Amino acid sequence: MRIRLCTLTLVGFFALPIFGVRADGFMDAVKSAASNPEVQAAAKNVGNKAVEATKSAAGKKITAPLEKKVNDQLLSEARKNQCSFKSDSDELEPGCDGKAQKLANVILQAKKTLTSAGVSGFKFEVSGHTDTRGNAAHNKELSARRAAVMVKQLVAKGVPAGEILSVGKGAEEPLVKPDNTPAKQAKNRRYEVRVRL
Repeated sequence: MRIRLCTLTLVGFFALPIFGVRADGFMDAVKSAASNPEVQAAAKNVGNKAVEATKSAAGKKITAPLEKKVNDQLLSEARKNQCSFKSDSDELEPGCDGKAQKLANVILQAKKTLTSAGVSGFKFEVSGHTDTRGNAAHNKELSARRAAVMVKQLVAKGVPAGEILSVGKGAEEPLVKPDNTPAKQAKNRRYEVRVRL
């Protein structure tokens, strides 16, 4: 057993310079590849992505409390300023004008708050929601149309069109479960406004 071990050690010892020569050739190939402009550009891109990911994580930690504060305010104002739609329609009932203006003013104030804090690239989102009655696909489509109508209202009141979008959620995010009474169903039929950073 010891003789074999010595033999292996000796073989390993004598083989080392041969591997050293191969390693030098490998290092030359690595140096040659590293000097290639395309490889350098790819490495720089990877490095930049790592830096951006770190900045993004740090930035999110700083902006998260501001995002929450703004979203709490937007959600509260949207709940106070709900426009009504005709049954199973995206046509607004009379009396929406003042509510849409109040909501637009809050969105514009939120924009000022975010911009003065150095936050950019944000979008405001109007999400439409329905109660759970009826066909789920129809409800989702109806909620999307209603949210789009609200976006048009808010744009008409001064919110920049490129900074606001609409999305239909249907009955996916109810406020009240189960919505088995007219009062509960009415709470689930709504739109919400939030900012996406």
